[in-house]
Amino acid sequence: MRILLLVCLCFSLSTNAQLPEVASGTIKRFENFESKYIVPRNVDVWLPDGYTADKKYAVLYMHDGQMLYDATKSWNKQEWMVDEVVSKLINEGIIEDCIVVGVWNGGKYRHSDYFPEKAASYLPLELEKQLKDTLLGDLRADEYLKFLTKELKPFIDKNFSVKTDKANTYIAGSSMGGLISMYAICEYPDVFEAAACISTHWPGDTKISDNKIPEAFYSYLKNNLPSPENHKIYFDYGTETLDSLYKPLQMEVDKIMRQKGYSKENWITMEFEGENHSEASWCKRLHIPISFVMKK
Repeated sequence: MRILLLVCLCFSLSTNAQLPEVASGTIKRFENFESKYIVPRNVDVWLPDGYTADKKYAVLYMHDGQMLYDATKSWNKQEWMVDEVVSKLINEGIIEDCIVVGVWNGGKYRHSDYFPEKAASYLPLELEKQLKDTLLGDLRADEYLKFLTKELKPFIDKNFSVKTDKANTYIAGSSMGGLISMYAICEYPDVFEAAACISTHWPGDTKISDNKIPEAFYSYLKNNLPSPENHKIYFDYGTETLDSLYKPLQMEVDKIMRQKGYSKENWITMEFEGENHSEASWCKRLHIPISFVMKK
């Protein structure tokens, strides 16, 4: 009862008929979550079957929250099937009990919210300006991460029965969501223990000519990867559609991972032959990154 009252004091819990329908667990929606850093957006919190305040749960933060649970309510009629996948992994004892915090993207601001802001400082000034022009203005990833760590996480920690330490806090996303997940664990290594970066969009922006953005990401990673002693990172890519661009870029990232002391114990990169850049592909393999980063 105390937890529910705290939730109601901060936000009105949505009873919107457009809530995702889930195969297991329940969704609590916080509509237009206010922030002093970024534009408001919905947050969908998935609670597993049997969720109770009598125990503590790990927390998985995921980007593009409107795509996670219900294909009938997503723009392309595809979903990650997060509720099915995570429930199965919990029930099989592969991962610890957890909740999933699905943060909706900012619509037209998605790209600028998710593009690793400090990595842009490694670009030539003219290219950095060109990048900002294509992203509807200034980059906002630092502000987005402030929202996650300084506003949303304290809210989740206060209003749900969760473990609040780094060892039980994870982050995951795909494409640009893969980039921002990588950026999050680099910028906030004391907040996130592990990041699942799925179909990571290493080109950064396919509209840029003479694209030097991947080199900027490499330089950023060389200087900012967190310690392999107490962090885990997962990368993957398919071989079709947009994912067909990723393999040579990911191989360069893999060299950096090895140079920084990462091994199979705390890092893995996987290739999925024949898979493309879509939720339909990502949901088929979601159990692999989640099992790796959250394994008991």
